[in-house]
Amino acid sequence: MGLTATETARATTSGAARVLAIDAGNSKTDVAVVTAGGEVLATARGGGFRPPAVGVAAALDALAEPVARAFADAGVRSVDHVSACLANADLPVEEEQLATALRARGWAPSVEVRNDTFAVLRAGVAEPRGVAVVCGAGINCVGMHPDGRTARFPAVGRISGDWGGGWGLSEEALWHAARAEDGRGEPTALSRTLPAHFGLPTMYALIEALHLEHVEQHRRHELAPVLFATAAEGDAVARSLVTRLAEEVTVMATVALTRLDLLAEETPVLLGGSVLTAGHPQLNDTVRALLAARAPKATPRVVTAGPVLGAALLGLDRLGADEQAQGRARGYWEPGTG
Repeated sequence: MGLTATETARATTSGAARVLAIDAGNSKTDVAVVTAGGEVLATARGGGFRPPAVGVAAALDALAEPVARAFADAGVRSVDHVSACLANADLPVEEEQLATALRARGWAPSVEVRNDTFAVLRAGVAEPRGVAVVCGAGINCVGMHPDGRTARFPAVGRISGDWGGGWGLSEEALWHAARAEDGRGEPTALSRTLPAHFGLPTMYALIEALHLEHVEQHRRHELAPVLFATAAEGDAVARSLVTRLAEEVTVMATVALTRLDLLAEETPVLLGGSVLTAGHPQLNDTVRALLAARAPKATPRVVTAGPVLGAALLGLDRLGADEQAQGRARGYWEPGTG
């Protein structure tokens, strides 16, 4: 849906229609001020966006800091449209609540909030058409069709059927390693490599350190790369977890393609997030092989552009910007493509 007639008239008469693009993840936030012609006036970076942990008001206060810097650098006090792709906006009702809260900040009369997975998708396609699977701290998948339809999952954890993501992989690796050490499970090098990452001699020592918080809970995510390194060395248990993640990525992408009636058409499947962009050969090769078997028309590729590009392009879509404007914006984040 485009801007209203009033919003479009305001943008046209002012001669300075602008977008505030926001990509706010759990660990960092990127913002950019972009003209209707796709020129990037200013960018800024801030901390993570975590409403469930700190509350919506505090999360928006933290978001306001990089926005203020970007506005100052761009020489503006407001824009015409906010295109915000936010972590933890997992349900449409949450997107609506966050849009209302952002509108109250007075940054723009028009605000659209989407889950941050949409930013990865839009950054990787020339038009709003395709599927993206993002695997970072968690895992999520969305799809877009040019007719306006979308496909998505609740993606709020195990209660919504999710498996995978860096956090989930770390938990699974710990489970197998603990059982291997005490004899309940299959032997695995994970029982050695996981505690060694923290300078500890055994899984028992790591279990104790985590339980007593001598190793802070948030550091568990550091174990996902250890899992992949152990898999690359040939460990059967570690490799089985990587294969299971590839299966999950493929299932999510295939379901989204089916929902959007794109399974029989040449359609990009974008792979994003820290886990899928890290270049793990077993994971990426298995995803490609499984997609080739189940969705032969899908064309998987890794998205390396910053997701804030996707937020900017979604904002330009809303303004009705032409391909030249979109190319100019893309060229800022992907030199040589504009």
